[in-house]
Amino acid sequence: MVNVLEETSLLELTPGGVVVCRQEKGGLRSGFAGGEVPGLIFLAGRKRDEADDGSVHFWRKVGVRFLEEVCHLPEGMGKGALVVREPEATEWQEWVLNAPPLRGGEYLSVEVLSAVWERLRQWTQSRINDVGGISVFLEAYAPNWSRVGRVTLHLAENPTDPENPFAFLATYATGLTPSGELRLLPLAKALKEFSEERNREVLLRLLSPLHRASENSPLIADLIETGNIFQPILWSPAEAYQFLQSVPLFEEAGLLVRLPNWWKKRKGPRPQVAATIGKKRTSGVGLEGMLDFSLEVVVDGRTLTRQEVEALLDGEDGLVRLGGDWVEVNREQLQEALDHWRAVEEAGGLSMVEGMRLLAGAPGNLQSEEELEARREWAFAQPGEWMSEMLGQLRSPDRAAAPSSLEATLRPYQEKGLNWLWFCGQTGLGGCLADDMGLGKTIQVLAALLRRKEESPAAKTSLLVVPASLIGNWMREAGTFAPSLKLFVAHRSDSAVEDPNAPDFAEVEAADLVITTYGTLPRLRWPTERMWGWIILDEAQAIKNHGTRQSRAVRKLQSEARFALTGTPVENHLGDLWSIFDFLNPGLLGTASTFQRFVKNLRTGDQERFAPLRRLVSPYILRRLKTDKSILDDLPEKTEMKVFCGLSPAQAKLYRESAKSLQQELIASEGMRRKGVVLTYLMRFKQICNHPDQVAKSGHYAAAKSAKFQRLAELCEEIASRGEKVLVFTQFRELTGPLEELLGTVFGRPGLILHGGTPVKERSKRVDDFQRAEGPPFFVLSLKAGGTGLNLTAANHVIHFDRWWNPAIENQATDRAFRIGQKRNVLVHKFITRGTLEEKIDRMIEAKQQTADQILTGGAETALTEMSDSELLDFVSLSIPGATD
Repeated sequence: MVNVLEETSLLELTPGGVVVCRQEKGGLRSGFAGGEVPGLIFLAGRKRDEADDGSVHFWRKVGVRFLEEVCHLPEGMGKGALVVREPEATEWQEWVLNAPPLRGGEYLSVEVLSAVWERLRQWTQSRINDVGGISVFLEAYAPNWSRVGRVTLHLAENPTDPENPFAFLATYATGLTPSGELRLLPLAKALKEFSEERNREVLLRLLSPLHRASENSPLIADLIETGNIFQPILWSPAEAYQFLQSVPLFEEAGLLVRLPNWWKKRKGPRPQVAATIGKKRTSGVGLEGMLDFSLEVVVDGRTLTRQEVEALLDGEDGLVRLGGDWVEVNREQLQEALDHWRAVEEAGGLSMVEGMRLLAGAPGNLQSEEELEARREWAFAQPGEWMSEMLGQLRSPDRAAAPSSLEATLRPYQEKGLNWLWFCGQTGLGGCLADDMGLGKTIQVLAALLRRKEESPAAKTSLLVVPASLIGNWMREAGTFAPSLKLFVAHRSDSAVEDPNAPDFAEVEAADLVITTYGTLPRLRWPTERMWGWIILDEAQAIKNHGTRQSRAVRKLQSEARFALTGTPVENHLGDLWSIFDFLNPGLLGTASTFQRFVKNLRTGDQERFAPLRRLVSPYILRRLKTDKSILDDLPEKTEMKVFCGLSPAQAKLYRESAKSLQQELIASEGMRRKGVVLTYLMRFKQICNHPDQVAKSGHYAAAKSAKFQRLAELCEEIASRGEKVLVFTQFRELTGPLEELLGTVFGRPGLILHGGTPVKERSKRVDDFQRAEGPPFFVLSLKAGGTGLNLTAANHVIHFDRWWNPAIENQATDRAFRIGQKRNVLVHKFITRGTLEEKIDRMIEAKQQTADQILTGGAETALTEMSDSELLDFVSLSIPGATD
């Protein structure tokens, strides 16, 4: 079976809402060479290719929808202002809901689609003016669309005639009315207008869509043969229903169709079986337990009486009058839907998992999609009173008071995050907190844990699983904002724990939170032998491969509630989504093979309907973007974050050896020579913290040998997953190449480099390239060369890979990405190697001690050369185990 969960996204939506092509397939790259709009017109102008991925299918549909509207405009319209009817917001919302997983899909919205449409309109207006008309434009840019005409088929009600209550008319567009609407005339007038020989070609082009439709529609063929296509005619309900069922065929042939308002989305109002699920509270916790449900038959929200239902089942198929309105009836389908739900009722009801699936519009077992598709038209599920309240709480939970012991003030959106975490924890529902990087997922979780401690002092210990590089960050954040939380670290880096396999269980029981790592957990037995309060996975994408040891290990754990934290948009990667949800809410998405078949069914045929999946998982995902209007004004313009890294074994060995070597050289040095020795070693320690090969000058720079290189790759993987851009500053010119090579692997395409040796003209070109939406995703700069005079506001992130130890210089470099008026929050990541002189200098700067003041003015090097030998050796000594991961 082809794995439909692992496809790539050929097209990407940038954070700015622009569609770009990142990969080549079937001429895509050349089609998008001129930019977003020519690329969308290129897609719309070619036939749908089943080999294309979901992103291409989706954006092709946008282009197709636009060209459909253009093709039905009168020829002369392009000479003035081009008015192209845009889909209404409700239709765009359906597009967003049903969109397949897209790279950058988290940025997709009604506003983005509307902006894309406007760019299409402006570009098309310009090209029509250049070439001299709509027909010439279509021939030049989308030849396949030049056959689509301006003929419209109308069906309207005719209430004065009970025998023939419908009327049909064919028209063609001739221009615009004073109010800007299309001016439509009966098609018969086209015969007179274009009767002369010189207009014969125009007439043939106008009527060609009708002839194409007649090839597959006996109805249209008969209308043409009898000549009735050129005059108004009255129809019976059966004739009108035959027409309505053929509408998709007419539209495919290039005809525009106008229908009564009650016939929406290619179907009319119809009697449907409504299953109301969850009127009463379920027994069990989380997704366990059974749900009650009740049945009724409704039409447009009105419940039918038993007599009305029986009359429909005993009557005729097609269009039927019911209570003064026309409804569509298919007795067999309606009876099948009733029989299905009665069988469910007799089988003992619905599980919570089945109920949630059905309410999302998915099959109860995620498998019988064909049966569901038939029933979906004639039945639907709706939440009862208790279920509506529960789903409402997931969307907007009641306020959970911030814990009194929290040493911080939460921002409004963080308070909402606390409320959501608390509700999930109380109900036993698994939740994925997927806020953008920099919005404070850590402090929201700490606040929820404190609230739990204050509410239930005897509550079970919770477990936090993190990458090893983040242990220190969690301990620092907890110590700063939640000092009353008792922590126990089950990892060899904690000097208080001799053996994580045999901890002091009294300490574990006394702790509010146990912290361990993905690497350590599979080697421990005792975490699987106890019931935890909450289990929290940070950087939860670490379990995306469900067959790995760490993924299997977390699934063995038992808890009252489960949470996953991630900054990557999990809904854009279906394999990741299943793995994370299999941990959070086991069974909700079925087995891996069941889920794969379910996804395959969602993208069958011309339509891709991902709304059921999106509705199914969205209650359990809380994701806020830095670009959200409700959050943007609440954020500082710049957010600084410290990124703590450890040392690899090779780095730690080299660092210790260098500290011993410095000690020996200090004995035999004094005066200016001593100062030179100290400065040489300070530079050496900096280089070791970056990568041991920077000292060895071997030129290899394998990422595995440097914890800082590995942490940079992890951080940039998250940045890449969001389609964002980053500046990486280093003070070492020789490091720019290795960093560019590493990041090129992470982002899947090359970036840019700028240092002192870059020619002036080339600098401007590289800056312009980076600023383009479709330009390179990262820019590696040497601090001095890139620290001034450049405008690089396309970047969302600034990384100081190594520290200049002079905040003024670092801030100057950061300001390359930040400008007054920029409408995005810039995240500044300052890398610090734990247990080394980098961390100690950072502490000094934070504490604003006297030596720190010297650092601010004269630089760290000057201050450190003036220390005594013992002070200096203590300062550069390696703190173990804090320095190693």
